[in-house]
Amino acid sequence: MNDYERIAEAIRFLDAHRAEQPDLATLAAHIGLSQAHFHRMFSAWAGATPKDFLQCLTLSHARELLRDGENVLHSALDSGLSGPGRLHDLCVSLEAATPGEIKAKGAGLTIVAGVADSPFGNCLIAETPRGICHLSFFDNVDCDASISELRADWPLATLVFNNVHAAELATKIFNPVRNPAPWKLHVKGSAFQLRVWRALLRVPTGSLVSYGKLAASAGNPSASRATGTAVGSNAISFLIPCHRVIRETGISGNYRWGAVRKRAILAWESSRHA
Repeated sequence: MNDYERIAEAIRFLDAHRAEQPDLATLAAHIGLSQAHFHRMFSAWAGATPKDFLQCLTLSHARELLRDGENVLHSALDSGLSGPGRLHDLCVSLEAATPGEIKAKGAGLTIVAGVADSPFGNCLIAETPRGICHLSFFDNVDCDASISELRADWPLATLVFNNVHAAELATKIFNPVRNPAPWKLHVKGSAFQLRVWRALLRVPTGSLVSYGKLAASAGNPSASRATGTAVGSNAISFLIPCHRVIRETGISGNYRWGAVRKRAILAWESSRHA
């Protein structure tokens, strides 16, 4: 079991035993670690103590971050920042696939893809000459499903696999403080999807937003359901932070790459930005 798998198991155990409110010793024993090792693991992975990290998983904490995130979007809307807006922590720009590229289904395009480790398990990263076009997580050594999704998006493209390049990208992506590289993303989507994804880029690390407020930020406040669909259609995890969208109640909700992974990412971001 790697550190992320231990973290995920700890979250599942907490959810299953919420009424008993297990202490840190019980949690450490469940995942087979001493309390000292448990503490070191959290400090290395999350940059926080286990107690602080677990606080980041609570409903009350999620509601606080939701208020923070929605205040940021309100400010952006009041300032007229309806386009890409101010980007927080990462400099990310979306380059939309042209109608010709979409019609060609990737014909004549070379995509470099590879598998890499991340703080949240294995990931598949793919890049065209115009930018990153895919970033997904998977739970085991078999990345066939992720590769199938990539091929479905660009069925006639030529895929070249390079795990070394993917590992270099992952190191930069998941350590943005040390590697504040500007990221270009090559995305396929409708005009509305692009507005939603650009609105997501205005939600800073350590803050959250509801589907309704995100819809308003994307210019269509009555389209919460369509906004949810656009969030779920995002093929570039983490860089387009669809994990920062939660329900108005503070419940994190679903995630294309797993609800437990979503909570782990949110707590990881929150603890590092505390």
